[in-house]
Amino acid sequence: MAEKRSINRRQFIKNSALLGMSGFLPATGVAATRRATTTGEKFMNFNFKPNGKFKILQLTDTHYIADDPRSERALKNVCEMLDAEKPDLVIHTGDTIFGKPAEKSVREIFAPISERKIPFAVALGNHDSDFDLSRKEIFDVIKSLPYNINSTVTGLHGVSNDIITLSKEKEEKPQWVFYLFDSNNRAELPGFENSWGYIHFEEINWYRQHSREFTKLNGGTPIPSLSFFHIPLPEYGYAFKLDRHRIMKGNYGEEPCAPDINSGMFVAMKEMGDMKAVICGHDHDDDFAMKWNDIFLMYGRFSGCDTVYNNLKPNGARVIELAQDDTSFRSWVRLFGGEITQNLKYPDDFRTY
Repeated sequence: MAEKRSINRRQFIKNSALLGMSGFLPATGVAATRRATTTGEKFMNFNFKPNGKFKILQLTDTHYIADDPRSERALKNVCEMLDAEKPDLVIHTGDTIFGKPAEKSVREIFAPISERKIPFAVALGNHDSDFDLSRKEIFDVIKSLPYNINSTVTGLHGVSNDIITLSKEKEEKPQWVFYLFDSNNRAELPGFENSWGYIHFEEINWYRQHSREFTKLNGGTPIPSLSFFHIPLPEYGYAFKLDRHRIMKGNYGEEPCAPDINSGMFVAMKEMGDMKAVICGHDHDDDFAMKWNDIFLMYGRFSGCDTVYNNLKPNGARVIELAQDDTSFRSWVRLFGGEITQNLKYPDDFRTY
């Protein structure tokens, strides 16, 4: 994909004012506006709450099947996480459903979020398109749901690539950027038919382009960023096999099931210098956070129930809390039933001396 011209700060602000979608005030009380860039793409921007905080609830691998009693606790878990944490934004990192009818399953698992008027976005997992709807069809259903904020990005492999920004009130320049990537289903290259999907080159170029533009908007300093997607990068495995100096906290219940293909996403993040953490799902028995080469490689907490394997009990969700004027963040795991684990500050609680 050809490189497009960089964002000019004044033009960015002008486009934001002219093309922004104003008036979207979710139940959390956080202001949200859809802003446009010179690339023609429109992304959702949020503001910090008046107390200077912003909370993201990450759900992952709910594997929900409508009318299947094995899914009941998954739905109860979603409701409990929402009511206990009262997040400003929910990001689901895929494998939302696990059977037919796909549309009914999608509508039921996301209904608690819509009913509570909480904005949410989805990065699709490999299993979301395994049933009676295509990847685009399942994503179109998700985007039709109340309070879904996913943007439509064309010309890339996959359908759920997106950008969300977080700013101070009345400021145009973001303080944080959240990238959602579609890690796809299975590899489609000859000889790699048994490999999990991966983030393709045009998705990486799209990220690099926007990262570069945000950096210019910020006077040459990269804007702190988080990325969310389903299938972990190969570097999750490299950190275990190649480096004894990694720092890990949390549960390691299975080897990371990364793709056999390394398309260079981690290297791109290092080169752009903005990525603080990668947050994935896919591996139900892992919920660890690991610092490796100054980027945190993190898992969410399995949020589903008994339609799939789950040895890391009980289910739950990961929470990420950001503070205004702070490039660090807090994250913890809330378990079904109320217990909180891994309540850590990043990077302070991962320092070595």
